[in-house]
Amino acid sequence: MSSLHLMARAQRNPCAVLLAVQLAGLLLYPFVERTPLAQTVLGVFGIAVLLLALMMVRRSPWLTGAGAALAVPAIALLALQAIFDMPQLLVWSALLEAAFYFYAAGSLIAYMLADRSASTDELFAAGATFTLLAWAFTNLFIAAQILQPGCFIAAVNPQAPRTWSELMYLSFALLSSTGIGDVVPVTVHARALASAEMFAGVMYLATVVSRLIGLTLVQHRD
Repeated sequence: MSSLHLMARAQRNPCAVLLAVQLAGLLLYPFVERTPLAQTVLGVFGIAVLLLALMMVRRSPWLTGAGAALAVPAIALLALQAIFDMPQLLVWSALLEAAFYFYAAGSLIAYMLADRSASTDELFAAGATFTLLAWAFTNLFIAAQILQPGCFIAAVNPQAPRTWSELMYLSFALLSSTGIGDVVPVTVHARALASAEMFAGVMYLATVVSRLIGLTLVQHRD
């Protein structure tokens, strides 16, 4: 398949690009997580995802300016961490990233609900929105762990701070309502965040995803 054809398909389905990048990061980051470059890699990757998500916001009925107001300072903090190794900025960048990912997820939901037919890009948007929500809650968990050390424990090294991969695993488990595995929130604030994510996951699947499935079935029947 030629590069021009791939670019054309990417332009028609930009949500597929965002979803592919997020899943690639999810699978590849564990290979470098325990290396000295881990924070830099995560920062650079976070910038890439934020920029792609901002492009998705432009496709939705929501205002792009509000998304940029959240994305630009988040990108700046990620860049400072990646270049100058400033871990004290992590809590602020995590909170800003969480706010932007929630905003981007909301914009994609508005994009999906705006039509009365389900396009291919909207089906990819359903997956991209799910991962955006998972990343948003992961960043909330990271911020919570910084502000309240020990709020998450695990079967292995229970008192150690949980890594990004562990908290992302917890986020996906909660959002999909498949359980919490071996990472457990143990403080009231952490459990409140976990409960909020479980509720968000159930409502997302019950409203947005079920609507897209219904529209797809109607299109095939017609």
